[in-house]
Amino acid sequence: MEVNPSVGPSLRPERRTQNSFLKSILIFTILISFTVLLAGGYWIFKEMAPRPKEVRSESGKVLMTKETIIGGQAVLQKYGLMDYGTVLGYGSYMGPDYTAEALKIYTEGMQDYKAKELYHKPFSQLSNDEKMIIRDKVMKEIRKNRYNPVTDVLVLTDAQVYGLEKVHDYYHKVFTNGDGWGLSKGLIKESDMPKTNRAWVAKGDQIKQIADFFFWTAWLSSTPRIGDHITYTNNWPYYKDAGNTMSFSAMWWSGASVTILVLFVGIILFFFYRYQLSMQEAYKEGQFPVIDLRKQPLTPSQVKSGKYFTIVAVLFFVQSMFGALLAHYYVEPDSFFGIKWIHDLLPFNIAKGYHLQLAIFWIATSWLGMGIFIAPLVGGHEPKKQGLLVDILFWALVVLVGGSMIGEWLGVKGYLGNNWFLLGDQGWEYIELGRIWQIILVVGMLIWLFIVFRGIKSGLKKESDKGGLIHLLFYSAIAVPFFYIFAFFIKPDTNFTMADYWRWWIIHLWVEGIFEVFAVVVIGFLLVQMKLVTKNSTVRALYFQFTILLGSGVIGIGHHYYYNGAPEIWIALGAVFSALEVIPLTLLILEAYEQYKMMRDGGVNFPYKSTFWFLISTAIWNLVGAGVLGFLINLPAVSYFEHGQFLTPAHGHGSMMGVYGMFGIAVLLYSLRNIVKPEAWNDKWLKFACWMLNIGLAGMIAVTLLPIGILQMKEAFEHGYWASRSPAFLQQNLVRTLLTLRAVPDTIFLIGVIIIMVFSVKSLFHLRKPTHGEEEALPVVDLAKEE
Repeated sequence: MEVNPSVGPSLRPERRTQNSFLKSILIFTILISFTVLLAGGYWIFKEMAPRPKEVRSESGKVLMTKETIIGGQAVLQKYGLMDYGTVLGYGSYMGPDYTAEALKIYTEGMQDYKAKELYHKPFSQLSNDEKMIIRDKVMKEIRKNRYNPVTDVLVLTDAQVYGLEKVHDYYHKVFTNGDGWGLSKGLIKESDMPKTNRAWVAKGDQIKQIADFFFWTAWLSSTPRIGDHITYTNNWPYYKDAGNTMSFSAMWWSGASVTILVLFVGIILFFFYRYQLSMQEAYKEGQFPVIDLRKQPLTPSQVKSGKYFTIVAVLFFVQSMFGALLAHYYVEPDSFFGIKWIHDLLPFNIAKGYHLQLAIFWIATSWLGMGIFIAPLVGGHEPKKQGLLVDILFWALVVLVGGSMIGEWLGVKGYLGNNWFLLGDQGWEYIELGRIWQIILVVGMLIWLFIVFRGIKSGLKKESDKGGLIHLLFYSAIAVPFFYIFAFFIKPDTNFTMADYWRWWIIHLWVEGIFEVFAVVVIGFLLVQMKLVTKNSTVRALYFQFTILLGSGVIGIGHHYYYNGAPEIWIALGAVFSALEVIPLTLLILEAYEQYKMMRDGGVNFPYKSTFWFLISTAIWNLVGAGVLGFLINLPAVSYFEHGQFLTPAHGHGSMMGVYGMFGIAVLLYSLRNIVKPEAWNDKWLKFACWMLNIGLAGMIAVTLLPIGILQMKEAFEHGYWASRSPAFLQQNLVRTLLTLRAVPDTIFLIGVIIIMVFSVKSLFHLRKPTHGEEEALPVVDLAKEE
């Protein structure tokens, strides 16, 4: 292999020293970052809002208990309502934010009580001056914390009790008659009495329990912490009548985070260019390595990985169709073009759960399939019975996907009773899988890790540097199943704030962090494997990227904790470090340009053009979707008004599909390119599909999600957060027009999806035959060898 003179033998000691230094910095960064994250988690545990043993009136009457609050949270989860509306701003966006809605009802109830007590007429009939007096009285009363930590009892005033009764009345009507929007009547059965003594299920009226839970979230969002001046949710949601306005911390740290970002951009770019911390080309100008696919080695397990990618493409199509159905529900919430049975069979919350879970399934499966494909290339041979393990894992994934989808449907529909948590839908957005299905998922990932380890074991033994490229690949593979284990820390009776802390470990650290680390390693490996970049420069680049990626991303998880009941310190931590997350995402654009040059240098005969188109798409969406749109909503001052609105799915679609989805397709095409007969390949259709997917995704965001998100934030600023999440907002003519126009980019996107699916399914019938059997040495690049 050709070696760039800049990394020749004379500089090898210097490069080794530099690598050792970068390795030390990375380890130090990881230790500090996770120490801060875990310490912050302990602080959340100590400072989160209490769930009182009893809530009493001033006369001593017990109004609700800790068991009914926990039971209400379980009812929310059991019926998948977090995939319909939101609580404390987290969930889905079709329904209301139940915290903001309950806070409005609770506050207005107190205002009516005070108006009748003082003026003997409802609040709505008062003069403006009288209303001001009542608002001031209610605000002072609602913002006094009457919880006694010694007795574990919360006492409500008579006005607060009246507000609680109004909350009970309202949700009894909603869950009996429907909400007049996308929620069907009779969803929660009052007679659905538990037949178990599980701690998270309280016996009694389930509608009252969920109302108790919603009231509890309204209470903690409007009540200052003991000894503090802002509420448990740092004054969120915005609602002046309850005294909730943006805190000083949200304003200050928004400005401070931007200032610190500018400073660190300069510092990091200096080190990046000063020490040449990018991947360097391994070929001289005009001497691009020739890649002959007909001579590429191929083993039985690599051929068997083909069926993984076919399933990936089919799941991608199904997931996208559920997305189209969800988009339609925003315009016609109770049917599909007048067809009622479709809505009855697949209401919004079930369709949304499927849409999210299938996205994780197909993206993760593409990466797992790619890991199976590259293992023999790293190890230099295929171990015995590797193909059998690949088949076992494949059918385990089929059982997982099919079984979990059936279980989620049965659970949300109420057919599993109190086994919903084990076999149905756990009720947490992005973590809908029942506990049994979670166990199967972890077992499947461990089988995959074993398959990868068997394949690369000989490479690990030959690589003397425990921080070398093969070891980095293995470490990142270990992290994939390891970081999902934190999902098991969440139980139905876990305090919502603490459960949300661990939930974001899965969404932010596992999906957005660990998989991104794995992706960066894989990109580096593929480029080295194709002899396009030097191994030494790639390892250096990986250490540098990991340091700024994990250094910002781990603590940057704090932007999810601004307003969920976590301490105020998370506003500072989340604002600063989530802003810094933009830097590594921006640097990937530079890497994408280098990849484009490699593709250009390869000329018309370069066989991996389609893979590189999607890699470049990944880098662009990393900057736009994850970076720019993420930075926008992560500023605390913006998040205060935007939290849980349409700007969030604008960022979510741009980062989930734009980054992880595009990368999933890239590795799918790289793997298929090696196992599919060259004559059956068609880059023209794949290039067209790439354009369709990018144009469609950009259109979804630019035509619908972004403008509606801006309108929604303006609505919250002018009328209170609750107004921006009401059905009335979605029914405005301009909003409905924007939602309807989304059909155009959705259709464009679906064209790309269909092309990828058809191409992948057809590829399964044009696979190459293995060139090497088990235990037979492969003629591949020795990645353990020193340059």
